[in-house]
Amino acid sequence: MLKLKRQLLSFYHKRPLLSFYLMYSSIGWSISCFHGSVCFGIIKSIPPGLKLTEMGFTLTVFLLLLWVSSSTSETINDHFIQCMTIHSTPHANSTQIIHQPNSSFYSHFLQSSQQNSRRLNLSTSKPLLILTPFHESEIQAAILCCKKQVLQIRTLSGGHDYEGLSYLSQAPFIIIDLIHLRTISINIEDETAWVQAGATLGELYYSISIKSRVHGFPAGICPTVGVGGHFSGGGFGTLLRKYGLAADNILDASLIDVNGRILNRESMGEDLFWAVKGGGGASFGIIVSWEIKLVQVPPTVTVFSIDKTLEQGLTKLVHRWQYVADRLHEDLFIRVIIQNLGKKKTIQASFNSLFLGGVDKLIPLMGKSFPQLGLQAGDCTEMTWIESVLYFAGFPRGTPLEILLNRTHPDRSFFKAKSDYVKEAIPEAGLEGVWERFLKEEIVFMIMDPYGGRMNEISEYEIPFPHRKGNLYNIQYLVKWEDNEAKISNEHLHWIRMLYKYMRPYVSKSPRAAYFNYRDLDLGSNNQDNYTSYSQGWSWGRKYFKGNFFRLAWVKTKVDPTNFFRNEQTIPPLPGWRIRRRYD
Repeated sequence: MLKLKRQLLSFYHKRPLLSFYLMYSSIGWSISCFHGSVCFGIIKSIPPGLKLTEMGFTLTVFLLLLWVSSSTSETINDHFIQCMTIHSTPHANSTQIIHQPNSSFYSHFLQSSQQNSRRLNLSTSKPLLILTPFHESEIQAAILCCKKQVLQIRTLSGGHDYEGLSYLSQAPFIIIDLIHLRTISINIEDETAWVQAGATLGELYYSISIKSRVHGFPAGICPTVGVGGHFSGGGFGTLLRKYGLAADNILDASLIDVNGRILNRESMGEDLFWAVKGGGGASFGIIVSWEIKLVQVPPTVTVFSIDKTLEQGLTKLVHRWQYVADRLHEDLFIRVIIQNLGKKKTIQASFNSLFLGGVDKLIPLMGKSFPQLGLQAGDCTEMTWIESVLYFAGFPRGTPLEILLNRTHPDRSFFKAKSDYVKEAIPEAGLEGVWERFLKEEIVFMIMDPYGGRMNEISEYEIPFPHRKGNLYNIQYLVKWEDNEAKISNEHLHWIRMLYKYMRPYVSKSPRAAYFNYRDLDLGSNNQDNYTSYSQGWSWGRKYFKGNFFRLAWVKTKVDPTNFFRNEQTIPPLPGWRIRRRYD
């Protein structure tokens, strides 16, 4: 046993990031050593005659492997910290930047990052370290040190990745939490702003409102979402019919690439700049900040929310909504939120709207375009645009704007989401089938966001986000639950997957499209090791990006050919024979 221990230690000191596995082959049991996906050979062969079921040997091997694993983690941390000390310019005390598992801040940052805890049941892995940089140079050093230690990086902006890919990994990894990089600089004169990637949408909206009540930005509804991931995946909200996506209004970006270089639009080139505006920044580097184009909003906007149940003719109203929502004036946005009212055993649809103007203009417009809803002036409330941000986030009238500075989402639960795009109106019978399925679940939502307007005017190739003209609306399916016990979670997952299967005849086809920011690993995922083929990535990538997926893979091959920046749904590089082909 002592000899075996010495052999393990010898391998460990030569290569500090090792995994050990008990394996069986024709020659018997063995302990093999891996570094990433590379096998360095059998450390100790065990004759077939020796049974591993003998308690003494089994326990000894288990404890030895556990001890080596613990020692490995500690040494990796030490090596990483030493590397950071050498390569980074100190802008803060190391204890303020690097948080190890024994640090009091480690648990705080880890727990605050997990907006959806469902996937924690699927992976016991935790980051070896959490890095909270104050300066770009610390991120540059972290990239260099992770490459040396063969560690993966998960970059955290707001922690709202639907599948937890910003804070989970099967491979050894660190988290770079951008919480200290959230400076926002507003320039009202030229209607632009620089926003660091660690800022939230709420912080951005609040900062704009301090400078101007007649400017806004066309991004999402949830104020605790981080701008780093939201912008790089497209990003849409109540202004999309007027101004398009957040990614449509990006002017410049600051990105740190695989070689630790800080690049802007000019130095990164138009191909990479194109890719990060809707293609997912995590595939290409670490986005540090964005320059955005602010948009003009009127001094007064109008909001309303009208609820209808099955008994009040919900089905016919939702059916009619499909024919008018994408054709309304671009200043008018009406989404529909379908939910199960639980104990009342009925379905409710909320027609939730923002109009860029006053009630006096909205009422005649609705009377002409959607009279079936029966909107009256008494259903409407006039307010400023920034107040409408609070309204759509669910805050009551009169809530102080400072609530937008809160980075923690008040409603944390276990959930699973999926998405679809609809090109032709779903018949009433199809909608009734949805209601039947909703009544069999507890906390479920179907959110239908209308397109049209500005979205019809932008080419599907302008940025990687391809869902433009021809789409009536986007659907987000959402199921939530409170007990994350495996059996219960699987029941809810099965329910939403069956709903998704039911919807197949009614939604987009070839491919059945999905929205990248509504991340869904059911669509497919990359290999856990460093290699994922282009064809494997195509299985899920074409659903998010359609014909833009090839260009994204081509850009990936140019800027990160070794696939250092990767997770379960990052863009894979092209195979060797296609690398030489120039994208036209």
